[in-house]
Amino acid sequence: MTRVWNKSDWRNKPRIQMPVYTDEVALNAVEAQLAKYPPLVFAGETRTLKAQLAAASRGEAFLLQGGDCAESFSDFSADAIRDTFKVMLQMAMVLTYGAKVPVVKVGRMAGQFAKPRSAPTETKDGIELPSYRGDIINELDFTEGARSPDPAKMLQAYTQSAATLNLLRAFSTGGYADVHQVHSWTMGFTKGDNAAKYRDMADRISDALDFMKAAGVDSDRAHTLQTVDFYTSHESLLLEYEEALCRIDSTSGRPVAGSGHLLWIGDRTRQPDGAHVEYLSGVQNPIGLKCGPTTTAEDLKVLMAKLNPENEAGRLTLIARFGAGSVGDHLPRLIKTVQEEGANVLWSCDPMHGNTIKSATGYKTRPFDSVLREVQEFFGIHKAEGTIPGGVHFEMTGQDVTECTGGVRAVTEEDLSDRYHTACDPRLNASQSLELAFLIAEELSSARKEMQAKAG
Repeated sequence: MTRVWNKSDWRNKPRIQMPVYTDEVALNAVEAQLAKYPPLVFAGETRTLKAQLAAASRGEAFLLQGGDCAESFSDFSADAIRDTFKVMLQMAMVLTYGAKVPVVKVGRMAGQFAKPRSAPTETKDGIELPSYRGDIINELDFTEGARSPDPAKMLQAYTQSAATLNLLRAFSTGGYADVHQVHSWTMGFTKGDNAAKYRDMADRISDALDFMKAAGVDSDRAHTLQTVDFYTSHESLLLEYEEALCRIDSTSGRPVAGSGHLLWIGDRTRQPDGAHVEYLSGVQNPIGLKCGPTTTAEDLKVLMAKLNPENEAGRLTLIARFGAGSVGDHLPRLIKTVQEEGANVLWSCDPMHGNTIKSATGYKTRPFDSVLREVQEFFGIHKAEGTIPGGVHFEMTGQDVTECTGGVRAVTEEDLSDRYHTACDPRLNASQSLELAFLIAEELSSARKEMQAKAG
């Protein structure tokens, strides 16, 4: 590193979107306890992920990042982890076929507990209390006790994250991720009448697997067909938790965030002189930066210089989130800024956060068509600019929820109340997530064919 950095330097910077703990003794005790715990992820894993993200920035891989809006303590279960992991494997397989490159799989899991809020307090029936900021900080129930920030919740978040990672690693290497099994699940999805239009691509994937087996490349002989690399990520929001899990990499001697493989800075906390940017500027993990409509060219220049001073490929992912119909107003100018600076970045599309609306039935939702439209606009602008659309970022779950409208199952606004389980933002369900993967795979396949035609 070209400057001296200390993991507690963020404490001297302006802090926003974080709780004020009233019991400093309890907070200090929790931080000291966490500092003794093993890291949840290891430096070598973060270096491998960084290399894979560097490949995605060159068009040699593709990033799929997805998972819960916010993990909760009450909904924690092995089945929920398995279901989200399962649908991400299905999505990755479809995307791999379309793009003809490896898909880097990163879950919003094992740490995605804290949430930024639009207001610090919430008022109901004339009573004002602190906003719910995620289970790592306080509770959803609208009572003074539940809404009071409790530092002990960081210990529970660590324990749940460790258990989640343990199960994910078992799934990734224990045979559950076998490519033939994953495809059999996907074929089940395409048997529905509404999903018949995706059957052709699924059949082509089947043909490819049959050819590989005939050529002697099958699960019995090829270990790579049974295992996958799977990484975790979350928004680096609660910095007391992040600092306590920061460690020194014994190989490089540099700090590494031990709370997750990839951490990102949200659109609300990307102030160049703020606490969150200061903390993530010093750890060696790959990091993400949400870029919304208010991201200026000057801010982006300063942020890229601070977060990736060595201009290292795979270090910085810019996650565009503008809203359908608005991508063309903002993405081209940010692409131009990156090009002017000669910056190495990976471009990813978050089509969720700019497309949240309130339904007529009172539920917060996201229309499937708006999510798809933003992804298509993202790809279209990169095609026009001659740059690489390197990934997508979804809030999703493997469960059969009804939180986003549309898709092949045609969830309507009237259906939202059936299985609306999220504590924060609406998520794509398993069917909607897999359908998006098919549609994105078609975009990737078309782009690949155009490039081949130009080259040939």
